[in-house]
Amino acid sequence: MTRAHVIVVGNEKGGSGKSTTAMHLVVALLRQGYRVGSMDLDARQGTLTRYAANRSARAIIVGADRLPLPTHVPVARSEMADQAEAAIDERRRFEAALDELVATQNYVVIDCGGSDNFLGRLGHAHADTLVTPLNDSFVDLDMLALVDSETLAIQRPGVYSELVWESRKQRAIRDRGSIDWIVMRNRLSALDARNKRDMGHVLEKLSKRIGFRFVQGFSERVIFRELFLKGLTLLDMVEADPDQQLKLSHVAARQEVRMLLDALKLPQPQALASAS
Repeated sequence: MTRAHVIVVGNEKGGSGKSTTAMHLVVALLRQGYRVGSMDLDARQGTLTRYAANRSARAIIVGADRLPLPTHVPVARSEMADQAEAAIDERRRFEAALDELVATQNYVVIDCGGSDNFLGRLGHAHADTLVTPLNDSFVDLDMLALVDSETLAIQRPGVYSELVWESRKQRAIRDRGSIDWIVMRNRLSALDARNKRDMGHVLEKLSKRIGFRFVQGFSERVIFRELFLKGLTLLDMVEADPDQQLKLSHVAARQEVRMLLDALKLPQPQALASAS
């Protein structure tokens, strides 16, 4: 059996939609018939863990056949006072959980917290594909690069770009692997505003400089927040409730999810049949 493909969803900026993106990727892959593991490295806030718990509770109501579930594992930060001992503890628990998932699943989706810590760096360094949701704002772009306010010239990479660079080096040292980095423009406005055009211009230049692909993510929609408590995604609305009437905005949002998955260009698992 081949090793599962690891997708890490990360960004040090909070509120960018990491957990929502992670769960939609999980469900999109589940609904294609794959076995999917999910891991929450921000267990203190635990958004993805609560999302998964809400989904499990909903599956009891509507039936597991209508609501496929991932194998979910939360990994909490160490409570050890000594920093070196805490790092050893976190590495041991993270690698044990990941080893189990990559040996039994086709894909593993890891949701990292919105801060720089050792556990999050471990997750980044084990990514095959790194997805970074980014609100379409220069406030959020500051994590990727410092930009001149007058000329929009890129002055230098930001703190998160430096973290990804270090993660790529760690991945190469460990197993000579590489990380395919995708920056996902999230909460896009439908209006052709100047800020939107400027963001696209800077991202295009930055992608060539520090090595990522950028794709369109999800538009700003209330439905994303409403689905969390039910443990559902946009790909479950009709499947979990056949009487549900989709609005045009829901149909468009479901298409955004499918387009994102296509844009990631994930490899197909080679051992799906033999592992069934």
